Amino acid sequence: MIVYYAPSTRRHPERSAAFLLLITSLNGAESKDPEKAECTRLHQGVLPASAREETRESLEKRYHTYIMASRTGTIYIGVTGAIEERVRQHKEGKVDGFSKKYKCDRLVYYEVYGEASRAIGREKQLKGWRRSKKVALIESLNPRWKDLAERWGAEMRFRGQSIR
Repeated sequence: MIVYYAPSTRRHPERSAAFLLLITSLNGAESKDPEKAECTRLHQGVLPASAREETRESLEKRYHTYIMASRTGTIYIGVTGAIEERVRQHKEGKVDGFSKKYKCDRLVYYEVYGEASRAIGREKQLKGWRRSKKVALIESLNPRWKDLAERWGAEMRFRGQSIR
């Protein structure tokens, strides 16, 4: 069996569609039932090159440069090695200072890096930009400024799964 864990589902891999769709037996037949998995090791020869590279990266530490925004459009830029936890802290108002004062609790943009120094460098670069350039960056990928983390941590249901 091959089990691919998406980076955001390491703690709860059963919630990821990727977990179910990329479980493949060594003989090539696909299985959508994780209970029947014979082995959960990564088998490099079966995944396409792009998935192998992403899987290798997902096993390494990742750093994120992110932008949080308030409902009024105030922007906060930060860097973290645990984006899910940090965003939760922002949403719960546990990050003292600017983001708490101005209620920057919506994740509107983020980038992923393999090295902390690159993430920190990007954070400094973004903080040096004019507001109009930051807004253009956010709107290039998120034109409506939707909260990208709105459903993080929500329970996923799969077709045929009971809601009880």
